[in-house]
Amino acid sequence: MQPQGKIVVASQHYPPDPSTTAAIMAEIACRVAADHEVVVLSGSPGALPTSQTGPGKPRVVAVKNKMAGKAALVRRGGSELLFASRTFLALIRELKAGDVVLTVTAPFMLPYAVAAAARLRGARSALIMHDLFPDVLVMAGLLKPGSIVTRTMRAANSLMFRALNAVITIGRDAERPLLSYSGMTRNKIRFIPNWATLAPGPRPITSDNPFRKALSARFVVGLSGNLGFTHDPDIVFEAARLLKDEPDIHFLLSGWGIGFTRLKQLQAEANLANVSFVARVEDAELEAFLASANLWIIPYRKEVAGVSVPSRFYNLLAVGRPVALVSEPEAEAALTVVENGLGWVVTPGRADQLADAIRAASRADGGAMAERAVKAASKFDRTVAMNAYAGLMDELLHNPVLAEQR
Repeated sequence: MQPQGKIVVASQHYPPDPSTTAAIMAEIACRVAADHEVVVLSGSPGALPTSQTGPGKPRVVAVKNKMAGKAALVRRGGSELLFASRTFLALIRELKAGDVVLTVTAPFMLPYAVAAAARLRGARSALIMHDLFPDVLVMAGLLKPGSIVTRTMRAANSLMFRALNAVITIGRDAERPLLSYSGMTRNKIRFIPNWATLAPGPRPITSDNPFRKALSARFVVGLSGNLGFTHDPDIVFEAARLLKDEPDIHFLLSGWGIGFTRLKQLQAEANLANVSFVARVEDAELEAFLASANLWIIPYRKEVAGVSVPSRFYNLLAVGRPVALVSEPEAEAALTVVENGLGWVVTPGRADQLADAIRAASRADGGAMAERAVKAASKFDRTVAMNAYAGLMDELLHNPVLAEQR
């Protein structure tokens, strides 16, 4: 009998990195480690939480990594290429025939290295598709659709998708753009949505909430998390400008990324009285912060469908809050909002529509929508997702013929 292969998880982001991607990859690695040997190639130095160490937990191997800030595109690209190269060499050393390697699209060059190493070593490979490149860069205006770089990346994607055994999507809208690649087939695609990290349950809006104490407005509109190239900070600020004479409505903003830098620049120029910033909220305070707002905004740029899914969405639902989502109607989050009656979907670029949605939310009965939000969040369950990942790893380990056909 052939010895059972192991699972190798390759991720730049892993605890103690506080990012959402790090938390997701750690959850998957620890769940799969309950059934198989798991090795993690991590680009995040530092001590692991005690809950992720010891018997029955993954063995973590550090891959040297130094990241530039997101705004430093050239230096960031160089450091990402270096990390992908180091991971490739680590995989060549670590992988054996019959192993399975799982990775994610952050940084975007990492999946190419993983697919190539797996093919060379006779291992199988799976990719979690959080963002589809170069499509996300085209959407953000950083690349032209017909540029040499875009065409080169799409050609590389076709080779990568042909080499991969499985591609995990977190949104139903990802299938169409994936199938536009010649190397992709429908039977390789697995839909496993992300999950809420907070327990679903309505959190009341209270005056003693630490994030509301300084605010006199009755209705608080929140914005939280990373605002990257796929997000539109201007539409949020313009909506706040349109609502500046409505004292019952206040914007509470907390996060990081180039989008928040832009928001702070706009506020420094306009000094709107209905806009407040708070420092980046740590995990221990996240629940209280999400419970502080009556409505949350997720502001995407146009053409987001199939390219990116907001992971923060599920925690907003978990605390029982409606959302104003700036997105095309066919995007995964928009489908969920409309199907479950969880808020408003706003056309990208239309600040007037966003302002109207906020006004409507301030006058709506929040109780019924809160119940629907919590019910929807319960569908995005960690255990269900973890079992789906474990099932896929088992399939790739134990069904070599099927794995080769994918």
